[in-house]
Amino acid sequence: MAVCARLCGVGPARGCRRRGAAREQRRGGAGDSEPDTDTDPEEAGGGGGTEDEEAAERIEGGRPAPHPAEAGPAGRAPLSLLELPPELLVQIFGSLPGTDLPSLARVCTTFRRILRTDTIWRRRCREEYGVCENLRKLEITGVSCRDVYAKRINPRVKSGRFMKILPDYEHMEYRDVYTCLLHRYRHILGLWQPDIGPYGGLLNVVVDGLFIIGWMYLPPHDPHVDDPMRFKPLFRIHLMERKCATVECMYGHKGPHNGHIQIVKKDEFSTKCNQTDHHRMSGGRQEEFRTWLREEWGRTLEDIFHEHMQELILMKFIYTSQYDNCLTYRRIYLPPSSPDDLIKPGLFKGTYGSHGLEIVMLSFHGKKAKGTKITGDPNIPAGQQTVEIDLAHPLQLPDIENLRDFSELSRIVLEVQEQVRREEQEEEQRQEEENRSQQAASQPAAKPLGGEGAEGEETAAGAEGTTQNKAPASQPFVLPMGVISRNEDYPRTCRICFYGTGLIAGHGFTSPERTPGVFVLFDDDRFGFIWLELKSFSLYSRIKVSFQNAEAPSREAFDEMLKNIQSLAT
Repeated sequence: MAVCARLCGVGPARGCRRRGAAREQRRGGAGDSEPDTDTDPEEAGGGGGTEDEEAAERIEGGRPAPHPAEAGPAGRAPLSLLELPPELLVQIFGSLPGTDLPSLARVCTTFRRILRTDTIWRRRCREEYGVCENLRKLEITGVSCRDVYAKRINPRVKSGRFMKILPDYEHMEYRDVYTCLLHRYRHILGLWQPDIGPYGGLLNVVVDGLFIIGWMYLPPHDPHVDDPMRFKPLFRIHLMERKCATVECMYGHKGPHNGHIQIVKKDEFSTKCNQTDHHRMSGGRQEEFRTWLREEWGRTLEDIFHEHMQELILMKFIYTSQYDNCLTYRRIYLPPSSPDDLIKPGLFKGTYGSHGLEIVMLSFHGKKAKGTKITGDPNIPAGQQTVEIDLAHPLQLPDIENLRDFSELSRIVLEVQEQVRREEQEEEQRQEEENRSQQAASQPAAKPLGGEGAEGEETAAGAEGTTQNKAPASQPFVLPMGVISRNEDYPRTCRICFYGTGLIAGHGFTSPERTPGVFVLFDDDRFGFIWLELKSFSLYSRIKVSFQNAEAPSREAFDEMLKNIQSLAT
């Protein structure tokens, strides 16, 4: 901004104008009062020769003004941005970040007047937040045109209907959209996990049309793990009046109503519904439960014959409905990827027995791969690490006939488990010996160097083994007899298998323990895990949704996020 100020002739600070006024007084000039920094175009490009020479000194670093013969058509070289055409200034200002424009408006009255041009702010809305709608037309040009309507679902009407709720965009400006909506609520854009006890969730807050909408993503109905994700709006923010953003709760079946959003601290915000009576239904809790069951599970309670599953479903409804969309959200990031990863990390939906489908985040950490729950259940809550894969210990499965024998698969896995246990003990002993050597030796450089070399060789060997394991040679696969699977439509060929551990616990996350299992990689978008102790199989399928504003700023930020959500779950 200092450069712009110098070009305008006002100097980098008010002190420059004061010094100029003092010089005028010494020369007998008429500067009796301190000039204002918000100069008019005539003042910035004044016609006095003395002022022109001083401006030239400021711009050219003290060089004398050019000869009139070398000057422009007006007899002098251009000295100020104010001499540029307004159309060109609009283009220049429109290319600057929106956060810099308020400072630019304080330079002078001309800049402030030009920055009232709505074309500048429309460009900022489009380039920084992806807004492509036209405020002067009620026809929305983007694919999100349905989102300017509030969908009102009547459980007794299958088709549903749309209620049109549009503010007076005809008298609204893009500057108001940018400053009062997009910039004000920019901190809540991204991916979030709601604090709903053990159940968690996945919320993506995005700029959608001329709204900011919080979309809750739900897994498909159990056990159809390959079906696309479902989503519904929980809240929306838009401008009903100029310079006044309105927050509306979208929970329930009576249309949008008054809500509130509070940014608690960095990477955390909360929502509150101010009209929870809109969440109630005329038929009482029984009708609300039946409606929720059809949306959540795609069936009625009579269709679920398993008594334990009925209890889990009823428990979840009672627990989650008490929040009434008054929730606290914590930011989560998508896992960063590396060329050495076995497959692309990301979010997957997986089967978890009577608990239905849940969302798991797969991330890679050197020789380990971790599956962290984004949604959870009373046994293993959201935020916990449900599976861990040891990429340094691949498994060679038996032929297809012997693979059907569960005892044969169990023998192979337990042998690898014992090998891993011995390696961990040897590593602990080696670390203890190194620590003792460092404390006893006067020059502890020799011993650690040997240890680092061994570790480097081991890492190289592990990396080489992982590279070899990524070879696309497929092999037949079938679940052993006695292993329960919610989805029988699993792939019959796999690329590679690894030893892993899965977290199991009692109700309320009591007595948690990690038990051995088999990680089965089918393709780039699907993998499975065999829980040996439970004799069950979970199938995972990639969530193919392009979430906005969800990338981690760094690997360290992602690791810190994982620690935070796990500590909160514990």
